[in-house]
Amino acid sequence: MLVISSREFRQNQKEYFERVDKGEHIIVQRGKDKAYALTPVTEDDLYFNAEMVEKIKQSIQEVQNGDVKKVSSPKEISDLLGL
Repeated sequence: MLVISSREFRQNQKEYFERVDKGEHIIVQRGKDKAYALTPVTEDDLYFNAEMVEKIKQSIQEVQNGDVKKVSSPKEISDLLGL
């Protein structure tokens, strides 16, 4: 793991992004009490990936078909969730 200052990061962003892409852990220190971890974002990290969009479309279709269950009390919610 490498800890660098925010100034160092700004001056050499390309180098640090490439190092993170190769698996190195880099922490950018900002001031005395703030730090940030550089982490590449993958498709699995994105909420609205193709799989999630398909699930949303499926849910919309279920609602249009009337395949829904209405709950109106905390007990019904607990029962539905199996709690």
